[in-house]
Amino acid sequence: MHELAQQIVSGLAQGSIFASVALALVLIYRSMGVINFAQGEMAMFTTYIAWQLVQNGLPLPLAFGLTVVIAFFGAVAIERIVIRPIEGGSQLTVVIVTLGLLILFNGLAGGIWGYVEKSFPTPFPTTPIQIGGVGFSLQDVGVIGVSLATLALITLFFQKTKLGLAMRAAALYPEQSRVLGVRVSWMLALGWGLAAVVGAISGIMIAPVVFLDPNMMQTVLVYAFASAVLGGIESPLGAVVGGLILGVVLNLLGTYVDWIGNELRLATALAIIVIVLVFRPAGLFGRAVVQRV
Repeated sequence: MHELAQQIVSGLAQGSIFASVALALVLIYRSMGVINFAQGEMAMFTTYIAWQLVQNGLPLPLAFGLTVVIAFFGAVAIERIVIRPIEGGSQLTVVIVTLGLLILFNGLAGGIWGYVEKSFPTPFPTTPIQIGGVGFSLQDVGVIGVSLATLALITLFFQKTKLGLAMRAAALYPEQSRVLGVRVSWMLALGWGLAAVVGAISGIMIAPVVFLDPNMMQTVLVYAFASAVLGGIESPLGAVVGGLILGVVLNLLGTYVDWIGNELRLATALAIIVIVLVFRPAGLFGRAVVQRV
């Protein structure tokens, strides 16, 4: 029983990492209706910026705060310069551009900082704790807490602020929003900035666990995509819940199903994507779209 509880706790810690990246994917999807395949590499690049700031002598809190600001304005600039000219184009065009950004950020990170793994300071103590025979660390608790706090802040922003409501309206009803004076294009840019902030937080949480290198987010992005699909690609709550569920399921399967182990964890996540898309395309928290013929 203790082993089962241990695997569930470890799965929740891993799932919270998937959840935070999935939340960033959902924010872009709600704004533009496409997946930003460069989300993981953008998070990785901003994590390198945080690492460089720390190496230059800035305290951890100041470096992290400055990184979040850089991530926001950098993503807004990318949306204005790269994405805005193709806003009216096909979704395939946007997908191809985000794939191009993925390659660009990966190459830039490798060219600037190299491809050697670097240790990243954790914002949380790594002190082990044991409760009822279940062991975990304060870092695990911190990562889970940050994911839930991020979800709470995003929810409050979209439901309780005028800017959040304007962003929701611009995403759902762009033409009507323009008539009412909402600057839809800038709302999309703010969506990119907000997603980049969430991605930067995710990268800073992930780097102490997996080490910092230009490819650290590529596998995580697949798990995050599976989490977003499982929870509902348009639901921030679904992204977080889907990530937590996926982390626990993968941990339990890897522990108790011999032929899966650690080698087939990624394949299992891909299988979950296929199964959800076939049997429940809207995900656990998504709403099915019904069209009258």
